[in-house]
Amino acid sequence: MKIGILGSGVVGQTLGTKLASLGHSVKMGSRTPANAEASAWAKKTGEGASHGTFADAAHHGEMLFNCTLGEASLEALRSAKASDLVGKILVDVSNALDFSKGMPPALLLPSTDSLAEQIQRAFPEARVVKALNTVAAPLMVDPGRLQKGAHSIFICGNDPTAKKAVQELLEVGFGWKDVVDLGDVSMARGTEAYLLLWTRLYMKFQNPEFNIRIVR
Repeated sequence: MKIGILGSGVVGQTLGTKLASLGHSVKMGSRTPANAEASAWAKKTGEGASHGTFADAAHHGEMLFNCTLGEASLEALRSAKASDLVGKILVDVSNALDFSKGMPPALLLPSTDSLAEQIQRAFPEARVVKALNTVAAPLMVDPGRLQKGAHSIFICGNDPTAKKAVQELLEVGFGWKDVVDLGDVSMARGTEAYLLLWTRLYMKFQNPEFNIRIVR
């Protein structure tokens, strides 16, 4: 599959490396085509990896991953052609956090909205699925690093077929054993707000490799 990743930070690089290792053709998009991080990642990853602008990544991908900073996500997506988002699964991995006063951050959005919902409203013909935003990058692609993978990850979105495709990627490609479908995209309000707790746990443990398990 052709996959476009918007964002060249740790999350984008971690997902891109894993997806390329699974045999996908991955193009990482940045604000400028000469982004040093994206260029170095593509060179290191080798076969199946390339880089360009946000627009290039959106055009390339049959499935897209938004790994940009939450405060810049809409701007990054708007730099792509609208036609390059139509009908595509757009996995939103970002969180709208405000670090202007340092750690711990606050939420940029009220509890009545979420970044995933804003993206879905801005691009109604994209199929937005919120996923992977509640864990650190290493666990996203290798849940077995912790408790042999016996912990939970959440997805939500309005399109059942899109969620099914993302769930299959998480389970078969990344190794997740407990993918919890929360429902429609408005449920992203909960998973994004969880970052208020996640960041405080990170400050407590001084280690980002932790997660929660839903016992039911």
